[in-house]
Amino acid sequence: MSRVPSLSSPFLIGFDEIERALDRVSKAADGYPPYNIERLARDEQSPERMRITLAVAGFTLDQLDITIDENELVIRGRQAEDKSREYLHRGIAARQFQRTFVLADGMQVLKADLRNGLLSVDLARPEPARAMRTVNITEHE
Repeated sequence: MSRVPSLSSPFLIGFDEIERALDRVSKAADGYPPYNIERLARDEQSPERMRITLAVAGFTLDQLDITIDENELVIRGRQAEDKSREYLHRGIAARQFQRTFVLADGMQVLKADLRNGLLSVDLARPEPARAMRTVNITEHE
Protein backbone atom coordinates (compact mmCIF):
# COMPACT_ATOMS: atom_id res chain seq x y z
CA MET A 1 0.00 0.00 0.00
CA SER A 2 1.49 3.37 -0.94
CA ARG A 3 1.44 6.31 1.43
CA VAL A 4 -0.72 9.27 0.44
CA PRO A 5 1.24 12.51 0.81
CA SER A 6 -0.22 14.82 3.44
CA LEU A 7 0.65 17.92 1.43
CA SER A 8 -0.87 16.76 -1.85
CA SER A 9 -3.01 19.83 -2.48
CA PRO A 10 -2.47 21.27 -5.97
CA PHE A 11 -2.10 24.72 -4.32
CA LEU A 12 0.95 23.64 -2.26
CA ILE A 13 3.79 23.60 -4.77
CA GLY A 14 7.34 22.80 -3.72
CA PHE A 15 6.57 21.68 -0.16
CA ASP A 16 8.23 18.27 -0.56
CA GLU A 17 10.93 19.18 1.97
CA ILE A 18 8.30 20.04 4.60
CA GLU A 19 6.65 16.68 4.08
CA ARG A 20 9.99 14.92 4.56
CA ALA A 21 10.56 16.94 7.75
CA LEU A 22 7.16 15.88 9.08
CA ASP A 23 8.05 12.26 8.38
CA ARG A 24 11.33 12.61 10.32
CA VAL A 25 9.57 14.23 13.28
CA SER A 26 6.86 11.56 13.43
CA LYS A 27 9.52 8.82 13.65
CA ALA A 28 11.15 10.40 16.72
CA ALA A 29 8.41 9.41 19.16
CA ASP A 30 10.59 8.32 22.12
CA GLY A 31 9.53 10.20 25.25
CA TYR A 32 12.96 10.37 26.89
CA PRO A 33 14.12 12.80 28.01
CA PRO A 34 11.04 14.92 28.62
CA TYR A 35 11.23 18.46 27.29
CA ASN A 36 9.45 21.81 27.13
CA ILE A 37 9.35 24.37 24.34
CA GLU A 38 8.49 27.91 25.36
CA ARG A 39 8.31 31.30 23.70
CA LEU A 40 10.36 34.06 25.34
CA ALA A 41 9.26 37.65 24.80
CA ARG A 42 11.47 40.24 23.16
CA ASP A 43 13.40 42.51 25.51
CA GLU A 44 15.98 45.32 25.15
CA GLN A 45 18.89 42.92 24.57
CA SER A 46 17.25 40.00 22.75
CA PRO A 47 14.73 39.36 19.98
CA GLU A 48 11.71 37.12 20.52
CA ARG A 49 13.09 33.63 20.89
CA MET A 50 12.21 30.05 21.76
CA ARG A 51 13.73 27.89 24.46
CA ILE A 52 13.89 24.11 24.40
CA THR A 53 14.47 22.72 27.91
CA LEU A 54 15.32 19.04 28.41
CA ALA A 55 15.33 17.23 31.77
CA VAL A 56 18.81 15.67 31.78
CA ALA A 57 19.35 14.97 35.48
CA GLY A 58 22.41 12.83 36.05
CA PHE A 59 24.20 13.96 32.89
CA THR A 60 27.33 16.06 33.15
CA LEU A 61 28.44 18.69 30.66
CA ASP A 62 30.93 16.33 28.99
CA GLN A 63 28.21 13.68 28.51
CA LEU A 64 26.00 16.04 26.46
CA ASP A 65 26.45 17.05 22.84
CA ILE A 66 24.50 19.53 20.69
CA THR A 67 24.94 19.63 16.90
CA ILE A 68 23.17 21.29 14.02
CA ASP A 69 23.11 19.25 10.82
CA GLU A 70 21.32 20.87 7.90
CA ASN A 71 18.06 22.02 9.54
CA GLU A 72 18.12 19.53 12.41
CA LEU A 73 19.08 20.35 15.97
CA VAL A 74 20.36 17.10 17.51
CA ILE A 75 20.87 16.79 21.27
CA ARG A 76 22.62 13.63 22.50
CA GLY A 77 23.40 12.32 25.95
CA ARG A 78 25.76 9.44 26.62
CA GLN A 79 26.43 7.91 30.03
CA ALA A 80 28.93 5.11 30.52
CA GLU A 81 28.28 2.26 32.93
CA ASP A 82 30.31 2.59 36.14
CA LYS A 83 31.62 -0.96 36.56
CA SER A 84 33.17 -0.15 39.96
CA ARG A 85 29.78 0.19 41.69
CA GLU A 86 27.84 -2.69 43.20
CA TYR A 87 24.12 -1.93 43.31
CA LEU A 88 21.71 -3.54 45.77
CA HIS A 89 18.85 -1.92 43.84
CA ARG A 90 19.18 -0.24 40.44
CA GLY A 91 16.30 2.13 39.70
CA ILE A 92 18.27 4.81 37.88
CA ALA A 93 19.57 3.47 34.61
CA ALA A 94 22.60 4.88 32.81
CA ARG A 95 21.05 5.42 29.42
CA GLN A 96 21.69 7.26 26.22
CA PHE A 97 19.36 9.50 24.30
CA GLN A 98 19.11 11.41 21.08
CA ARG A 99 16.44 14.08 20.67
CA THR A 100 16.05 15.70 17.23
CA PHE A 101 14.23 18.93 16.43
CA VAL A 102 13.66 20.05 12.82
CA LEU A 103 14.35 23.77 12.52
CA ALA A 104 12.72 26.14 10.06
CA ASP A 105 14.98 27.91 7.58
CA GLY A 106 16.80 30.80 9.20
CA MET A 107 16.47 29.58 12.80
CA GLN A 108 19.61 30.32 14.81
CA VAL A 109 20.83 28.62 17.97
CA LEU A 110 21.86 31.43 20.33
CA LYS A 111 23.14 29.55 23.39
CA ALA A 112 22.86 26.44 25.54
CA ASP A 113 22.97 26.25 29.35
CA LEU A 114 23.04 23.34 31.80
CA ARG A 115 21.69 24.20 35.24
CA ASN A 116 20.17 22.03 37.97
CA GLY A 117 19.71 19.04 35.65
CA LEU A 118 17.97 21.09 32.95
CA LEU A 119 19.56 21.72 29.55
CA SER A 120 18.18 24.88 27.92
CA VAL A 121 18.79 25.75 24.26
CA ASP A 122 17.74 29.22 23.08
CA LEU A 123 16.80 29.77 19.43
CA ALA A 124 15.76 32.84 17.45
CA ARG A 125 14.25 33.41 14.07
CA PRO A 126 15.47 36.59 12.40
CA GLU A 127 12.73 38.91 11.18
CA PRO A 128 12.17 38.07 7.51
CA ALA A 129 12.28 40.94 5.07
CA ARG A 130 8.98 41.34 3.29
CA ALA A 131 9.51 40.80 -0.40
CA MET A 132 6.89 41.83 -2.89
CA ARG A 133 7.59 42.22 -6.56
CA THR A 134 5.66 42.73 -9.74
CA VAL A 135 5.88 40.22 -12.57
CA ASN A 136 5.67 41.72 -16.04
CA ILE A 137 3.21 40.14 -18.45
CA THR A 138 4.22 39.89 -22.08
CA GLU A 139 1.63 39.72 -24.83
CA HIS A 140 2.14 37.50 -27.86
CA GLU A 141 0.17 38.02 -31.00
